[in-house]
Amino acid sequence: MPKTIKNVFFQNLTFIKLYDAHIRASFNKKNRRDVIAFEMDLETNLMNLFHQIKNGDYCHGEYHTFVIHEPKERLIQSLPYQDRIVHQWYVEEFIIPYFVPKFIVDTHACIRGRGTHKAVDKLQYYMRLMKRKYGSYYVLKCDIHKYFYSINRDVLFSILKKSISDKDLLKFTYGLIFDGNGDVGIPIGNYTSQYFANIYLNELDHYMKEILHIPYYVRYMDDFVLLVRTKEEARKYMKLIEKYLRKRGCPKINHLILRQPHYPNHFGIDFCGYRIYETHRLFRKRSKDKIKNIIRQATHDFKCDIFDSTKFQRRYSSWLAHAHHANAYNLVQKYSNQLEFLNSINIESNLWRFLFYFI
Repeated sequence: MPKTIKNVFFQNLTFIKLYDAHIRASFNKKNRRDVIAFEMDLETNLMNLFHQIKNGDYCHGEYHTFVIHEPKERLIQSLPYQDRIVHQWYVEEFIIPYFVPKFIVDTHACIRGRGTHKAVDKLQYYMRLMKRKYGSYYVLKCDIHKYFYSINRDVLFSILKKSISDKDLLKFTYGLIFDGNGDVGIPIGNYTSQYFANIYLNELDHYMKEILHIPYYVRYMDDFVLLVRTKEEARKYMKLIEKYLRKRGCPKINHLILRQPHYPNHFGIDFCGYRIYETHRLFRKRSKDKIKNIIRQATHDFKCDIFDSTKFQRRYSSWLAHAHHANAYNLVQKYSNQLEFLNSINIESNLWRFLFYFI
């Protein structure tokens, strides 16, 4: 892998690669109006996009802004469909091949073959090692307050610039980062933002491993956990991390558990949707509330004769898959017993396969 990216921008700008990006961007979205409209004249639209990028005339469209409330309130900014194709192309051709290999093995967000469950598995593995070595230990768990909104764009661009010597790619990258939405923060809804946010903290990962020499460290996006021997070590590392992040433009760290950044291991660790212990893992309260709401809404819709079995199957199967990675037999049995109305309707076998796994 070369240290810097050279002479690849126009080499990777082809009609075929833009078409592949369209296939990825439209996956599971074929029925959306913007996708249908784009595909009605697909070849012309892709060629126009190709020439805009090649001639340096590409400019992203206007953001569509909306708010979601699950798991917490977030402002989402979404670009038009053709811009999502461009982001797919950019990430696949330049970010994944050149930047992802530089990530440490203990970061798990937005990396193929990893994800939340691999992050939970790795953290529990480290907890068991600490338990075996020391008996008791301390947990330092933090996240960055409003992380996407606090990212310093100048710092982000300087990080990317270290690895990009291709002037055309650097110019295009600059346009993606400084897209007219203010000086600080990146939009949550952009596909590129997931990777930019990961790259932004990649230097923190290397600082943890190579400078502070912390072996038991796991990060998922802006949530990161350190396992250390004593309270004094936890306090020392906390100060060093806060100092380092302030230099990177992240002014505030959240201390999520027990209103303090460090605590003994017997409390467990709330991470990626689970409460994790050395011997087992449980659902966090938010996950329990989610399934209660799903069942409550499904029961109401069924009584009102507006029940959407496909939507319900998708939501409930997703929750069951999440439950598969926890010690949740009794919980799944409890909620499955509340679904007696499913016997009277046609639900595909995949849902029942999940249910029978637990019951």
